[in-house]
Amino acid sequence: MWGLPSFSRPEPELVGDRVVLRPPRTSDYRQWASLRRDSRAFLEPWEPRWAPDELERASWRQRLRRYRQDQADGTALAFLIFDRKAGHLIGGITLGNIRHGVSQSAHIGYWVGERFAGQGFMVDAVRLVAQYSFERLRLHRLEAACIPTNNRSARVLEKAGFQREGLLRSFLRINGAWHDHILFSLIAGDSPSDASTRKG
Repeated sequence: MWGLPSFSRPEPELVGDRVVLRPPRTSDYRQWASLRRDSRAFLEPWEPRWAPDELERASWRQRLRRYRQDQADGTALAFLIFDRKAGHLIGGITLGNIRHGVSQSAHIGYWVGERFAGQGFMVDAVRLVAQYSFERLRLHRLEAACIPTNNRSARVLEKAGFQREGLLRSFLRINGAWHDHILFSLIAGDSPSDASTRKG
């Protein structure tokens, strides 16, 4: 039976038609910080408020430690997203709040660099994580949420097969203020088959 990989096992790599997903590494820092810095104005309206040292190397190392601990605990798994053809970093996606037992569910969150938005990369990434969640982790339900005005994110989820469920009032504190969010879900039986998607 597949479980969430720990760092004593090989890191999972997911390969799609257009993207490759793998856990972040120390050597990814420069590319990650550069993409986040260039996309700051694009990302900030949809994310928790950035810390003053958000893009510093020390903060990156702390982030990696948290990712590794979450993965070892089986509560979350973070991936960076790379253009399969060109090899450069596009964004990130996280499978978080993983719950087993009677719930068998998790929450998906993601970000994409501004210059790569609207090109279909994130739809491919979300489908890959969904497939991994259902087939490898044996989860039953995935959730994702976005601010009602974040039309790009809503389109990504709908194209990936997620369905709108309702409004979560004052759900998350984003960029310093509490915001309502639209809840989306994907159930294992809803997952669209994609024969062209391959796992590494």
